[in-house]
Amino acid sequence: MSNEIVGTSPRVGFIGLGTMGASMAANLARAGFDLTVWNRTPGRDAAVVDLGAHRGSTPAEVAAESDIVVVCVTDSPQVEEVLFDENGLVAGFREGTLVIDCSSISPLATREFATRLAPHNVRWVDAPVSGGSEGALKGTLSIMVGGTEEDVERARPVLGAMGSLITHVGELGAGQWTKAINQVILAGTYLGVAEGIALGLSAGLDVDKVVAALSGGAAGSWILTNRSGRMIDDEYPLGFKISLHRKDLAIALELAHQTGAQLPVATLASEFEDELIAQGHGDDDNSALARSIRQRSGL
Repeated sequence: MSNEIVGTSPRVGFIGLGTMGASMAANLARAGFDLTVWNRTPGRDAAVVDLGAHRGSTPAEVAAESDIVVVCVTDSPQVEEVLFDENGLVAGFREGTLVIDCSSISPLATREFATRLAPHNVRWVDAPVSGGSEGALKGTLSIMVGGTEEDVERARPVLGAMGSLITHVGELGAGQWTKAINQVILAGTYLGVAEGIALGLSAGLDVDKVVAALSGGAAGSWILTNRSGRMIDDEYPLGFKISLHRKDLAIALELAHQTGAQLPVATLASEFEDELIAQGHGDDDNSALARSIRQRSGL
C-alpha cells in the first residue's frame, strides 16, 4: 500500500515513541504528514525529528498543533496520564480533534476515556496493532479498529501510513476486544511452536530443516517463520516484550472472566510468563516463552 498522501492532509500528533511508536511515527513523517511528537523519555524523538517532525514540549502542546492525535503507550494508566494530567492532551484539544489510540488497553478503559472526552467534542477510535517491531518498521502492521464509520474513515489516511491491513471490526472498544483475542491466539501459537522445537531438538533433528518443511503446510504461521530461529538458538532479541504480552493476557483473562469464556491455554501461558518475568526475562522478546519449554525439557 502506498504511503503517499493525496490532497490536503491533517496535522498529526504522536504520543509515545517506544519500540513500536518510534517506527510508526517515522512512517507518518516519511508519508509527508505535518507531524508533532512527544515522548516522556527525552531523546527518543531524535530520529523522527530528523525526518521533519516537530518536537512538542508537552502533550497539551501536541494537541494544540494537531487535528488527529495518535497515542501509542504501554497501558491504561499511561493513556489516562497523557490525556488528563496537568499539561495532558485534554488541555490542548480543540473541538473536533480525533484521537487514534494504538495502545493495547482494556475495551472498558477505552469507553471510559472516550466518555470523559465527549464533553470536549473530542472523537475517539481504538486502533491497536499487530505485526511486531518488523511490521512497525516496514509500515505493514495489521490494525484492528473500533469506532463510528465516520471516525474510522477520517482515521484511515493516518492508519494507512502505518499499516497495510486496516480492518474496522465494530463499534468503540471492538478494536481492543480484537487485540485481546489476538494475544490469546499468539499465546497458544508461541507455546505450540516452542513445544515442536523442543521435540525436534530432543530427537537430534536438524530443526532448521524441520521448520522449512513445516512452513508451507498446515503448521505454518508468522511465529513459525519469524520466531522459530530465536527458539532454536535460545536467544530472544527484543521484538515485543514478554512483560507487555503478559499485560495483554491479563486483559484477555479478565474479559474471559466477565463473559464466562474459558481460556486454559492462555492461562498456562500467563503462568509461564510470570515465571520468566520473575527470572528477569521480562524484557526479552515474547518468543522467550520457549525458555519455559526448554527448561522443562532439559535443553
